[in-house]
Amino acid sequence: MSCGDCKEGSFDRIIKKAYKVIEKGAKLTTEQRKKMSKGTFCGPNRSFPVNDCQHAATAKAYLGRSKFSKATKKRIAACINRRAKALGCKPGKKAKAEWTNDYSPKYIELSHEEKELYSSESFEATKQLVEESIETPDQDYDW
Repeated sequence: MSCGDCKEGSFDRIIKKAYKVIEKGAKLTTEQRKKMSKGTFCGPNRSFPVNDCQHAATAKAYLGRSKFSKATKKRIAACINRRAKALGCKPGKKAKAEWTNDYSPKYIELSHEEKELYSSESFEATKQLVEESIETPDQDYDW
């Protein structure tokens, strides 16, 4: 398939979608956190913000790594699960108070070239396409 086979503007739309996904999952600034109501947070001292589904998933992933007591972690997990349900997030793994490898993020050291590749527009657009094709495997893409 050559680029001449692509629908005009389809690649631009995919890139815009990718940017929206990246923007949505961006880290909250201090100013944004200050503007949020106290009920948006599930942890003590305004920790574990759950203002959207992306942050609910992040809170679930990092809860096990926190240094809170087991009782506090249980309260935080219950709050995260309630907020995620109220936000209408896709059902997934429930937040748990105990540490499991299922929730531990995987960190690896990347070379400079790999970091450049993974932060490129082309990579983000391709990643979005792959994710869309996984979510809707029966859809035909005409480009």
